[in-house]
Amino acid sequence: MTRPSPNDTLELISRPVPTTITARPTPLLFLHGAYTAAWCWEEYFLDWFAAQGYASHAISLSGHGGSRGRGRLDQFSIDDYVRDVAETIATLPVPPVLIGHSMGGFVAQKYLERHVLPAAVLLCSVPPQGLMSSMFGLMFQKPGLLGDLNRLMTGKRVSTDTLREALFTQPMKDADLLRYLRQAQGESNRAIWDMTLFNLPRPSQIRRTPLLVLGTEHDALIPVSQVRMTAMTYGVEAGI
Repeated sequence: MTRPSPNDTLELISRPVPTTITARPTPLLFLHGAYTAAWCWEEYFLDWFAAQGYASHAISLSGHGGSRGRGRLDQFSIDDYVRDVAETIATLPVPPVLIGHSMGGFVAQKYLERHVLPAAVLLCSVPPQGLMSSMFGLMFQKPGLLGDLNRLMTGKRVSTDTLREALFTQPMKDADLLRYLRQAQGESNRAIWDMTLFNLPRPSQIRRTPLLVLGTEHDALIPVSQVRMTAMTYGVEAGI
């Protein structure tokens, strides 16, 4: 079920718990990363977690997917995305577990500076130290990928082979890769700069919500070292 999104609202894709299953009391709210929208959770995550008893929801942040502001994406800041999260959580019957991937994990950290939730999961999240180390790593190790990401931000043509290697679990079929790339979009330059320098999380204010920090050893954008740095910052063990 996708909630309709007039010009001033946010797209929310939801999967209720099947009536044959006992529902768990706490819902899940998924936050997408850069260049995507709520659709990225739809294929594998929402139905699966709903089948485990969790009402599952995925938001498209402002300027993404079917949400408001698609034509003015570059105006949106990380604080705008945090307000999107707060607005969505206010519509849920009880506070959710927040699950954020990459940029979504960064937004989750910023939200948790001022709010307490039952738990949060950071999946290959931009670390609280920001994007700078990731950018330098790409510059020296995968300069082609960095260039393609910059082109993707502006809607230009990109190398599918580079993105296949760097962004997806292998093997990736050509048809699936092209399907995902057709749904990809640009990202707010303002939000990218916020994650790089100007609006980093304050870990000392994020101590009351239990955190699970997860990563994968083959992620080219957020490598294991950065996942472990995030976990160390919050005093937890990283799951790789």
